[in-house]
Order: sequence, then C-alpha cells, then structure tokens
Amino acid sequence: MFRAAMRTDAQLDHQHLWHPFTQQRDWLGEEPLMIERAKGSELIDAEGRRYLDGVSSLWCNVHGHRHPLIDRAVSDQLERVAHTTMLGLSHPGAAELAARLVEITPTGLERVFYSDSGSTAVEVALKMAFQYWQQRGGQHVRRNSFICLADAYHGDTIGSVSVGGIDLFHSAFGPLLFRAHRARSGDIDDMAQLLRTHEEELAAVIVEPLVQGAAGIVTHPPGYLRAVRELCDRHGVLLIADEVATGFGRTGTMFACEQEGVAPDLLCIAKGLTAGYMPLAATLATEAIYEGFLGAHEEFKTFFHGHTYTGNPLACAAALGCLDVFEVERTMVRLQPKIRLLAEMLRGVAAMPEVAEVRQRGFMVGIDLGEHDPATRMGHRVVREARERGVIIRPLGDTIVLMPPLSISKADLRRLVEVTEHSIRAAQPLQRLDTAAAGRAHAALLKAA
Repeated sequence: MFRAAMRTDAQLDHQHLWHPFTQQRDWLGEEPLMIERAKGSELIDAEGRRYLDGVSSLWCNVHGHRHPLIDRAVSDQLERVAHTTMLGLSHPGAAELAARLVEITPTGLERVFYSDSGSTAVEVALKMAFQYWQQRGGQHVRRNSFICLADAYHGDTIGSVSVGGIDLFHSAFGPLLFRAHRARSGDIDDMAQLLRTHEEELAAVIVEPLVQGAAGIVTHPPGYLRAVRELCDRHGVLLIADEVATGFGRTGTMFACEQEGVAPDLLCIAKGLTAGYMPLAATLATEAIYEGFLGAHEEFKTFFHGHTYTGNPLACAAALGCLDVFEVERTMVRLQPKIRLLAEMLRGVAAMPEVAEVRQRGFMVGIDLGEHDPATRMGHRVVREARERGVIIRPLGDTIVLMPPLSISKADLRRLVEVTEHSIRAAQPLQRLDTAAAGRAHAALLKAA
C-alpha cells in the first residue's frame, strides 16, 4: 500500500489499468488526463484545470455533474440502506421507480426488469423474447433468431454483440455468437423482405429508434420506425427498442419512440436513467410478455436471469432524483431552443472543407471528417486539439461526436461548437504545411523569373 502511494496516479494507471476501447500501446505513450472532480457541465482534473464535458461522460450525464437534488437523493438513501438484493426481497425505491418509468415510457409497457448497463438491458430483452416464444410452444419454438440493423451497436455482452453489426468491434467474436439477420439501415423495403423470408423463425426485430449512436450518429428517414412497427405487427414479431443512447431527452423528446408514436414490446434503457450517477438499466415489457412467464413452480417458466446489484437502492434513488429534476426544471421544454441553436451553429461546421457531413437529431451530433488513413488517427487528433482548448469530445473513428448534457448553457453550447470547429482545422497540420511549402515554391519561381 505504501509503495502504491509513492507512485503518481498516472504511473499507477499505466502500470495496472486496461482501458475500454483503447489501444493500450498508444495509451502508454500519452499522459493520462486524471479527472478528479466535476461541477455542472465541467470536468476538473487533478491540477484544477476545467474542461467542458462535450460528450456527457459517455452520453449519460443529462443534468450536469453534482446536481444538488440528485446528490441529496443518494445521500438520503445512504442513511437507510446501500444495497439489498431483489432476489426474494424488494425495496421502496425500486417499486416507486418502476411505477414512474411505466408512466413516462410508451403506452403498454407495464413491467420493469432492472439490470446494470445498456448491454445487460439488451441481453435481458433478447432472452425474454426468445423464452417467451419457447414457452408459447407449438410452431413458436422455431422463433429463435433476430433481425438487427447493419452497423448496429447494442452493447458488448455476447447476446448484444450477436445483434450488433460493427465489424471492427464484433467480428473477432463470430464463433461465439448466435444467428441474426441484418437489414440495411433505414431501408424499409429490405426490412420487409427479411420479415417475409424469415417470418416463422423470428423472435424479434431490434432497433435503435431514430439514431444509431455508435455507428456514427446515423439517422433514419422519417417514418422508418413507424413502418418497422407496422411490419412487426403484420408478421407477428416482437419489436425491441434500444433507447439506451436515445432515451431521456437526447433526441428532443423523452424517448425517441414518441416522435413516431411507436410503442415497442420491449424497451431497453440505461445511461441517462441515473443521470450518470450510478450503474442502472431497465428492460420494460408489455403485460402480454410478462404473462407468458407465469405458471406453476414445476413448469419452470421463471425468467432465470439476474445480477447481484439488480435494482440497487442507491442507483434507484439517483434515478428517482433524475426524474425529479426533469419535472422541476422543465428540462424538455428548456431543451428545445438549445436544439435549434445547435442546429444553427452546425451549419457553419457542415460548410467546412474538412467536413464530409454533419448529422444531428436533437442533442446527438455526428461530424463526419471523411475517409482518412487509420494511421493518421484524424479523429483522435481533433480530440487532442479540443482538449488543449478545454473541451472534452470523443471520436467514433473519423466521426466526431457531440452530445453535451441537456442542462448545458447556451454560452457553453456555443463554445463547444466553436472549439470543435477550430480543432478540426487545427488537426490538419500536413495540409497546412503543404500549402505553405507550395506558396514558398511559387514565390521562388517568380523570383527566378
């Protein structure tokens, strides 16, 4: 213990930590940015430097860091109980939160199953859908496959990866995965063809409503989600909506499904559920699916799934505090002018010659830098430039993602976009050097003439 204390935190990180989605050889060549504190829309490092949190600490912080109402909710819960199992027991926070989630989510979702992360929420939904059909019996036992979208991302557990479609993340695990059919993103004709072809073997279709987050903030055409819902109904297939990234205001409504009047059979939520305070996720199901698991003990229709920290009281308290803030601060009403401001400011970014495309849905933004040699790490270079300017953003390859807290001020929102614009320009040193060299060569020719 004494030896560890003698080393710096950065040294301890380099010697012992393995970071997610990170090439460690590159990581060991950089000085880690050690975040020690946070307040509002800012992260504060060990040296006291402040950084605007432009990605909501991986898309989960909705009300800003250290919100007093949520702080108090967690603190109050600590005075009662920090953890108690939900296997054979319950607690008031879990029950109240379930009721409130049923109230604010699309119509027909009546049952709430807690887990720990977006990946596990999806894993639960997939297992529920599969087991539901198996317990229906007869021809339904053939329903053991799923339709997902190309370039989908639903998490990193094996079931979630099976319905993923990003080869960079998922291809290595091919031998471990179950069967899934991939529809072209946003192409309703392709979805219809897959449903016609595989109708009798399909348990469910799973989609990220309106926006595919990890694919690079890929947006779907208007009406696509509604059309998928109608196709599922026509073919008797369940619809799973993964709102882990899109839920809790990110697309401009509390849940993305609302924008096309869609109610899924299973809904997966996480990230913004606790405003980034505690790990908590939930899978909401219709009463019809829930009733498919009811039976005598000896029938073994129980949903045999759970986690040690399922429905953790501290996490439920944070989630309840988060929902209180949505109401007290009228978060969704106050968000609308900021969405319009963001769209206005992004027009300038879209016009930049260094930018191939800008995609926005609500407070979800993807800035596509075009195709670059992976060795140039263009996205990473933009992120480093932004960090030097006091802003934290994160790339998905060569797509820069902006996803600030919903509570961000208009001034900070302007700063976020302006710094991103400057950072994209600053990340092109080779191009600028070539231009300067060409200018010098041209001047030399004129002088010689």
